[in-house]
Amino acid sequence: MIPIWRGSFPYILATALFFLFSRQSNAAMPDLTTNPAPLGSQVTTLPALKKPEGLRPCCAFGHDLQAELKGAPVPLYRLNNIVESHDLGKHRYNDSIVRGLTSMIGGGSEKNGIVYTQHGGFIDTAHVRDSMDMTYWVASQLLQHPGSALRVRLSDELAHREIVVHPYRVPSDPQAAFSLVVWTAARVAFDLAAWHEIAQWYGFESVPGFSEGVSAFSPEDLYSNLVGVRLAASLLLSGQGAELQQYNQQATQVLTQALDQLSAVSRQETARQFDRLDGQWWDSQQRVPNKWLVLHRNYSTDSTRRPTPIPGEPSANHLLALPEQVAGVTLDKVAALQLLPARSSSQLPVFSGSLTRDDFPRLAQQAEAQDTQSLSARLPASAK
Repeated sequence: MIPIWRGSFPYILATALFFLFSRQSNAAMPDLTTNPAPLGSQVTTLPALKKPEGLRPCCAFGHDLQAELKGAPVPLYRLNNIVESHDLGKHRYNDSIVRGLTSMIGGGSEKNGIVYTQHGGFIDTAHVRDSMDMTYWVASQLLQHPGSALRVRLSDELAHREIVVHPYRVPSDPQAAFSLVVWTAARVAFDLAAWHEIAQWYGFESVPGFSEGVSAFSPEDLYSNLVGVRLAASLLLSGQGAELQQYNQQATQVLTQALDQLSAVSRQETARQFDRLDGQWWDSQQRVPNKWLVLHRNYSTDSTRRPTPIPGEPSANHLLALPEQVAGVTLDKVAALQLLPARSSSQLPVFSGSLTRDDFPRLAQQAEAQDTQSLSARLPASAK
């Protein structure tokens, strides 16, 4: 649970009721403590999973958004991308782009959007779900080849993406071995999300011709992804991933429970928080996908992070982290994301060999410097 509530009677009562409910329903307990316990309580096999087909359409920062197509306004279109924690629909692993688009107009099993939380700031549920599913899939891949070298190829995003698995010593304790796989998968899944933010900024387009620059480094994105990998890890380590149907059911529950742990607010309060930041974090006069609809970004790619600091909301600062070792084994020595040159890599700063997580800060800092310069040029002389 969120440490800020510890010691209060409501916290004790809520915790007792939550434990009781969890035992009765065999539900997973979402763990959003700052530093999670490296070893889980359950060991299970994971099903053979198909690679996630594509990222769910995420929401541009803001609400009641208008759109444009090739610079021309789209009439009679408004995107209301606010959701509430208890009205998110049923999670479905591997949600395709088609199903995701369907959900944006009220169809499909999932309802995704942005919700404000008092301790986690703005949370984008599409990012949470994507990182949950990616963690689940990467863990299933690692379990098929315990201790063996492996290269898992993914689709290109301005570079050839590969998960490189190195030979490693499998712990003799099954619980430690399973926990090692799960936390390694969580770290890889987060790095995939961080790279996606970088790729979007440098020009990657999921649909050719439709810029994604408005979404790159959006202030809520990577914290939402970190929540996702943490939720998937706690779910798998409690034995709730043996079957895909079980995973979907538990993911539906833990997402709502986690948002409530972070003190999710009503739809009206989320809208109020957006309106309060209009002109600071976003510009309601701009239309999707105009990049400068979003005025404030978070360029950190670190997996130890707090929500982007929100003016006037000091309690929205809950720290989350990922373990670096399990059972004495360094997770980065088990598997890591590697990015190799591709034809579209010409949109990136020149690099030779390969890119890894160590290169992310440099690329993000270059993006930040250019955005700062571009924003300054947009300001009227009186505001400079």
